[in-house]
Amino acid sequence: MLLKDLLAKVNIVSAKADMGIEIHGVSFDTRTLRAGELFIAIKGFESDGNDYVEDAVKKGAVCVLCEQAPVVDVPYVLVEDARKTLALVSAAWFGEPASKLKIIGVTGTNGKTTVTSLIKCVIEKCTGGVVGLIGTNAYKIGDMEFPSEHTTPESYVIQELLSTMVSSGCEYVVMEVSSHALHLDRVHGIEFDVGVFTNLSQDHLDLHGTMENYANAKAQLFAISCTSAINIDDEYANVMINHAKGPVLTYAINDDAADLVAKSVKLYADKVEFCALTIGNLHRVVMNIPGMFSVYNALAVLAAVYLLELDIETAAAVIQTCSNVKGRAEIVPVPRDFTVLIDYAHTPDALENIITTVREFTQGRVVTLFGCGGGRDSEKRPLMGEIAAKLSDFVVVTSDNPRTEEPSAIIEDILVGMRDVKTAHKVIENRREAIHWALENAEHGDVVILAGKGHETYQIFGKDKIHFDEREVVAEYFNAVDS
Repeated sequence: MLLKDLLAKVNIVSAKADMGIEIHGVSFDTRTLRAGELFIAIKGFESDGNDYVEDAVKKGAVCVLCEQAPVVDVPYVLVEDARKTLALVSAAWFGEPASKLKIIGVTGTNGKTTVTSLIKCVIEKCTGGVVGLIGTNAYKIGDMEFPSEHTTPESYVIQELLSTMVSSGCEYVVMEVSSHALHLDRVHGIEFDVGVFTNLSQDHLDLHGTMENYANAKAQLFAISCTSAINIDDEYANVMINHAKGPVLTYAINDDAADLVAKSVKLYADKVEFCALTIGNLHRVVMNIPGMFSVYNALAVLAAVYLLELDIETAAAVIQTCSNVKGRAEIVPVPRDFTVLIDYAHTPDALENIITTVREFTQGRVVTLFGCGGGRDSEKRPLMGEIAAKLSDFVVVTSDNPRTEEPSAIIEDILVGMRDVKTAHKVIENRREAIHWALENAEHGDVVILAGKGHETYQIFGKDKIHFDEREVVAEYFNAVDS
């Protein structure tokens, strides 16, 4: 492809390059760059692509796109924004795949993975077609699954995935859209058919600084969505609505003014039941994940389906048949008379949701085991400690993904929030040992919540990922004690 064709939608500041040069690939990472490719220098959290231009030239880059003139002799094009440029150039390289798809974006602090998985399931069963998914747990094309590194990957990867999905026969794609992705322009240039807002609670303040900034980052999705589905029970709903460029469909449990409202909600140990009320119609819904948050997730799915002009009655019936999502209120079978539940809860709101849900059906104690990630919003640590202590009968404080922080320092931050609460707790820094201790000390009827890891099968120490699957850790404990 010619350079001028790749740059057709890019704001160019100046150029010292032949626009007729043939480009044989696009790269933003010199580790994978090949001779004949275009190198785009973007700034990351830990490295700056501008520092690697010389390396790119040595590897055969034929041109560089950057925000500052390179110090080495190489054809280059100066652009206003390298990240937006990467998104636009990647889309051009892969033939503008987003324009050939109906794309549903889901954003919010909690619920994104469950909602996107359910939307995929419902659309496939309503249409009989193949649906793509880009999310935290995995990237999927129909039944095919590929491992994911980020909730929303870099723009080049997104465009590559969308291109593969087009060639695989997808008409619809469902995407988790994180605040990081919106802030870093990873979805720049994509027009979403439907944008969905689940909720907003404290998270990622290490990046955004304030809740207002966090909300405004999330709201960017609705400025690039043709239609929007907004949970108006959430206090930040108006921020999302004010950014919306197209029609808005509201949903709620507590606000009868919403376009879609849950009525006659019934909560059970293994499911929720309710009636979804739209204008003049009631649709009975059963979802096989417990908790009030599951009602909100189901409403988000129905709202998206409605905006896609699919049959909402069929969708309401289909939700019950969809498989549960790994790491979301996931029950782990154990050979004892207590329950072990794995959940991804890693924010104050999510932790409160899962503990409250478990409290509704447990016949014994609620035992909550959790930690907090290093290198992330440290302000939420004491908040999560306080929530766990107030809502649980016993708390085990341990490590999550400490990354480059000392695990003991993270734990100390958590314990600050537990000082004024009398709930018994135990600190075991090693997560494997902590889980074994919780299982050894569980009693009849207890529910042991392993919170924070969810679908993840690793822990991060420093910059190294160590294999760690909590399902395996639980199994190894019982294999040892029963052998």
